Amino acid sequence: MDERSGRIVDILVTAFEDLMAADPAAFRAKFRKMAADPFAFYRGSACLFYADAAERDDPWVDDRTSRVWIQGDLHAENFGTYMDGDGVLVFDVNDFDEAYLGHWTWDVTRFAASLCLLGRRKAISDRALSRLVEVYCRSYLEQVRHFADTDDDRFALRLDTTDGPVRQVLQSARTRTRVGLLDAITETEGFDRILRAGPGLRVLGDDEKAKVTAAFEAYVQTIPPAKRHRGVAYTVKDVAGRSGVGIGSAGLPTYTVLVEGLNQALDNDIVVSMKQGNVAAPSRVVTDERVAAYFEHHGHRTALSQRALQAHADPMLGWTALDGVGFVVAEVSPYEADLNWSELTEPHEIEPVVADLGRATAKIHCVADADADHDLVDFRVEEAITDTVAGREDAFIAWVVAFAHDYARRVRADHGLFVDAFREDQIPGVSSS
Repeated sequence: MDERSGRIVDILVTAFEDLMAADPAAFRAKFRKMAADPFAFYRGSACLFYADAAERDDPWVDDRTSRVWIQGDLHAENFGTYMDGDGVLVFDVNDFDEAYLGHWTWDVTRFAASLCLLGRRKAISDRALSRLVEVYCRSYLEQVRHFADTDDDRFALRLDTTDGPVRQVLQSARTRTRVGLLDAITETEGFDRILRAGPGLRVLGDDEKAKVTAAFEAYVQTIPPAKRHRGVAYTVKDVAGRSGVGIGSAGLPTYTVLVEGLNQALDNDIVVSMKQGNVAAPSRVVTDERVAAYFEHHGHRTALSQRALQAHADPMLGWTALDGVGFVVAEVSPYEADLNWSELTEPHEIEPVVADLGRATAKIHCVADADADHDLVDFRVEEAITDTVAGREDAFIAWVVAFAHDYARRVRADHGLFVDAFREDQIPGVSSS
């Protein structure tokens, strides 16, 4: 095994050793999905990106801009729709498992490299990819400057502010219904709903069910009082276990909780996910002990991060602990829809989309939920970023473009090394056979 292969294996094992030991089958599935192509590998190896980023000079950060809330795993497929706390459909970043505090440039460069990887899969030329990265960066900087120059924190990618593919995703999400979600994952038993048995669903014993129910009841107290529903809303009707098997959530224990909702009508039941929080990839390289000490556990960190990054966050968002382990709790929304990149093939089709994604990235950095905790970031991020790049916007964009191509090449090579290491059983704890 050469030096780079050894580094890849060591970083993956360090990041996932405990979860691999607990559920090696889930990690075999994760690694096989990562083996599919370089983009899939990139999605599942954020820990490697940050290990590399920590060794790279970053001329675009200072004491303030090196510690802003970041999404932590920003790539082209981590955007989609959600229904915000005001009842408005929004297209935005939709995954906060890796969110933490760090360099604002980490989100921008991680997305830019993902765009080059995705574009190569579509046989788009390097010249066209450079243009797409530039469009993303300029859109990001323009939106940050807008936030710095105004008090407007109402910006969002909504049905009335978008067109093209992003608006189509929002329109698709609008056609979905709560009853449709409930009918897909629940069934009626007598005159009530229960969770539907199926693949991946685990029936709980009485003791485990009681512990999960108690943890859920404790979670309710973490919802901001202004967002907390009254009456029967959080009455638990059914609970089941589930293991995370996606590229990003392999091995993470998850519970699905069915609750009463705003009233006792069966079409108002709410499905809630209670997922074990993972160690955020950026936290492995951020050395500020004040940040690490601020969070009770990884579920707490995930929920606080989402509130800091998402305006009008899910009113069900909160956290709890089960057997001393932190879990993040959020509604399983019926209004989630993802952008279908397979339908975007030409650079001119992709360009307006990445412009929207640049604005969405600026929004998560600059506009927080009203109930976000501002103790760790007590300055206006938009002003700090604007000051950092003032008069040097073209140089910054050139830096991001160069990084995107260079790191995409590195990922393509790393993907081959990873596949060989996995096939040859060189990743301890997870056999490929």
